Amino acid sequence: MNHTYYWAYDLHIHSALSPCAHSDMTPNNIVNMALLKNLDVISVTDHNTTQNLPAVFKVAKDKNLLIIPGIEVTTKEEVHLLCYFPSLDSAMLFEEYIKTYLPSIKNQKEFFGEQWILDEQDEIIGEVEFLLINALSLSIDKIFKAVQNQKGVVVPAHIDKSSYSIISNLGWIPSYLSIHTLELSATIQKQDQKLWTTLFPNYRWIQSSDAHSLEHILERQSFFEFKKLTIQNILGFLKGM
Repeated sequence: MNHTYYWAYDLHIHSALSPCAHSDMTPNNIVNMALLKNLDVISVTDHNTTQNLPAVFKVAKDKNLLIIPGIEVTTKEEVHLLCYFPSLDSAMLFEEYIKTYLPSIKNQKEFFGEQWILDEQDEIIGEVEFLLINALSLSIDKIFKAVQNQKGVVVPAHIDKSSYSIISNLGWIPSYLSIHTLELSATIQKQDQKLWTTLFPNYRWIQSSDAHSLEHILERQSFFEFKKLTIQNILGFLKGM
């Protein structure tokens, strides 16, 4: 018999490398909290960087949790885009490209928070000097092209929010871009969720936590329906396949 299974996900989580995230958002804490909440797949999507992904992958190795390599990019237009990749290497190659477009503005730790690079033991092995939440000097169009060059997919983040969303900042979703899936905030009210899906009926939807603290990582409330859980199946869904 062919069975379809429901796989619980949270594809928008920040580690302690994002200055806005709590210091206890370490690779081990994130992975173990996801397991405690019985999630099947997560993505750690720090602002404009992938440098904590190697540790997250090492921690999750041999555990019953799939990791999707991801990053949350802030474009020149100050739009947040979730970018997902088929491999850790492709995600880190993407960062090698975009990091040269991050403004050379030093992080003010006392105001924005620390930006820690961690290893698989949650030990601090580095710190990003420049403020990661700044907008890159790259347009939405160029981000899409760079992600596609790495066989990845772009999902506009939290489009229901009044700031840093493609709707609030651009006022529309460019039809010429390869956008097939949109993200709504996990906390959105049901009537508002219905409004958004009615306004944009030709898109697929995901809902993730945008967690900056451990307690905000999702419970089993957002699901993919697949026979088999793989990175390829998830990226295919996000690409509208």
